[in-house]
Amino acid sequence: MRQFIKRALQKLNKITIEQTRDLLVSAAAEIDRLETVLDSLTEGILVCDTEHYLILANKCAERLLPMISYEQGSDPIWRLVRNEEIAEFFEEALRSGDRIEGREFDIEIKGLQRLLSISLTPLVQDHQVTGTLIHAEDITEKRSKEAQLRRAENLASLTTVAAGVAHEIKNPLGSLSIHIQLIQKTMAANRDLLKARPEGAACDGGDPRTYLDQMDKYLAVVNEEIDRLNHIVVDFLFAVRPMNMELREGDINALLKEMIEFVGYELEEARITCALDLGENLPQISFDERYFKQAFLNLIKNAIAAMPMGGILTIKTEVKEGELWIGVSDTGTGIPEALIAKIFEPYFTTKETGSGLGLTLVFKIIREHRGDIAVKSKEGEGTRFTIMLPIPQKERRLIASPGGTVQALAGKSGGNHAV
Repeated sequence: MRQFIKRALQKLNKITIEQTRDLLVSAAAEIDRLETVLDSLTEGILVCDTEHYLILANKCAERLLPMISYEQGSDPIWRLVRNEEIAEFFEEALRSGDRIEGREFDIEIKGLQRLLSISLTPLVQDHQVTGTLIHAEDITEKRSKEAQLRRAENLASLTTVAAGVAHEIKNPLGSLSIHIQLIQKTMAANRDLLKARPEGAACDGGDPRTYLDQMDKYLAVVNEEIDRLNHIVVDFLFAVRPMNMELREGDINALLKEMIEFVGYELEEARITCALDLGENLPQISFDERYFKQAFLNLIKNAIAAMPMGGILTIKTEVKEGELWIGVSDTGTGIPEALIAKIFEPYFTTKETGSGLGLTLVFKIIREHRGDIAVKSKEGEGTRFTIMLPIPQKERRLIASPGGTVQALAGKSGGNHAV
């Protein structure tokens, strides 16, 4: 149809009034059809010109975005949106000309809290930018279904996980059984020895204290195995239970300092030096302090185990690529390249006494915080874990650069991260 109109316009001075009228009727019908298609979409579509004036919005966009009444091309779009956070996002993104995909906002629509995803894409015609296409989508139900799918996957894998736990528990239970039998035999031998001893006479079979020393040794093993069982069960329950996050904004640097102070004695005993390289003026992020402490403690314990002869533990924080990056590095034995892809799998461990759930829990905690974790390692040189966490929109707006100036952080889409 568009090609037909173009050809007709080229011959406009040659066509009759009747033909012109037919052409306009056809063009109007085509426009009505396109508007019907746009209004039938379940996702919001908005179009701005090169001056960022709103020139088109379908009905879904008007439902999703709280906007004031407007006339086509009368105002920049950020002046038409009632939500202050979204308005500031539009102004910053459109002025910078960045392509942004899937920026999420929590907004209230008709009294209900909804999660809105907004993307901005330049409109290009004949190799020139002619405006901006804005796509808005209500992803509340999508996120809910993703959560349900994750729970279903967890339930589906529960049988495998339970089998792994049963295998892990079997060994310490066997050890407990053997040492309890040894204790019983020792007690029986000691009892017989004392019964056979005449009152006031020495024992021909030996000193009863020798048997008591053996019992102490066996009981120590029993206590050690009980502790091992307890850790296995606690880790298992932690891995399979849904995480009830209590997110609060906080200073990640303060939490890391607290964790290093907590393990300070253990680091000193292991002859490990801790180097903190914490970025200044980091934005506050929302996290569950209890779970984050568990995640970082697992990473630090792994680093300690990887440096049996001592070494350097480095913890670094910085804002990078629009996210908060936390690096935990050691100078330990490293991980073979063939095993790196497996380290986050349940019950995979390179340690003789490990449960194989530590890094699985770390991965789960970081993903529950909508972050990513990556690992880079080389045998004989050490390992670096990098945690990448999203920065809340209000903290992303203006962040001081190293030079003292203020720069805006552009949005970016998800993808693979280099470490």
